[in-house]
Amino acid sequence: MLLILRAIIVTVYCLLVSFFGSLYCLFSPRNPRHVATFGHLFGRLSTVFGIQVELRKPAGADNNGKCIYIANHQNNYDMVTVSNAVQPRTVTVGKKSLVWIPFFGQLYWLTGNLLIDRDNRAKAHGTIAQVVDAFKKQDISIWMFPEGTRSRGRGLLPFKTGAFHAAIAAGVPIVPICVSSTDKIKLNRWNNGHVIVEMLEPVDTSNYSKEQVRELAAHCRELMKAKIDQLDAEVAKLDAAKK
Repeated sequence: MLLILRAIIVTVYCLLVSFFGSLYCLFSPRNPRHVATFGHLFGRLSTVFGIQVELRKPAGADNNGKCIYIANHQNNYDMVTVSNAVQPRTVTVGKKSLVWIPFFGQLYWLTGNLLIDRDNRAKAHGTIAQVVDAFKKQDISIWMFPEGTRSRGRGLLPFKTGAFHAAIAAGVPIVPICVSSTDKIKLNRWNNGHVIVEMLEPVDTSNYSKEQVRELAAHCRELMKAKIDQLDAEVAKLDAAKK
C-alpha cells in the first residue's frame, strides 16, 4: 500500500513540476538558473521516500566560480538526493534520449542542460568541445557523472575521462560531490534512513596536461571513494542509533 501511495504522489508531483515548469521556462528558455531551481524542487521528494538528506558544503562553496562538478551516479534516487547539491547556474550533461521522456524531457532541455549522443562515438568525443565552448560563451558550471552509468549497488565504478579532458581544456577546477550509498532504500518502508551529500574542496587542474588526464581522473576517484566509504560508515552509525 505504501509503495502504491508513494508511486502516485511522485508521479503526480513530477508531472505537475515538469508541465508547469516547462511553461514557466518558456518565458526565459535555456536559462541556466532554472536547473538549480527545479533540481531543488525534485529534491523535496526525499521526504516522500522517507529519506533524511543532509547536505554538506565547504565554506566558500558558493564562490567556486566556473567549474565541473562530478558526482557518483547510483540509481533513480539521485533525483531526490544529490539534486539538492546543484549550485546556481550549473547545468548537467545528459543523454540526448532524455528529451523524449514526456514532460520531464522537455523541462530538461528548456532549463538549459546539455544533451549528448552517447551511442555515437564521434559525437560523444565532441562533447568535450561542446563543454569547453559552453564555458567560453556562458557564465556557468557543468555537472557530469564520470562513471557514465548507474552503479546500482556495485560501488564507485571506473571513471570515464570526458569530464577531466573538458576541465583541463577549459582551465576550470573539478569539484567532487559524494553521496552515501542509497541501494538499500525500499519503497515499501516508512523510514529509509539518512543520506549524506557532501561537496569536497575544488581540485586544481592547472598542473595537469591532457596527457595526464587519467592521472587526474584516478586522483578524483580516490578522493571520492575514500569520502563515500567514510559517509557510509557514518550513516550506518546514525541509522543504528535510531533503532
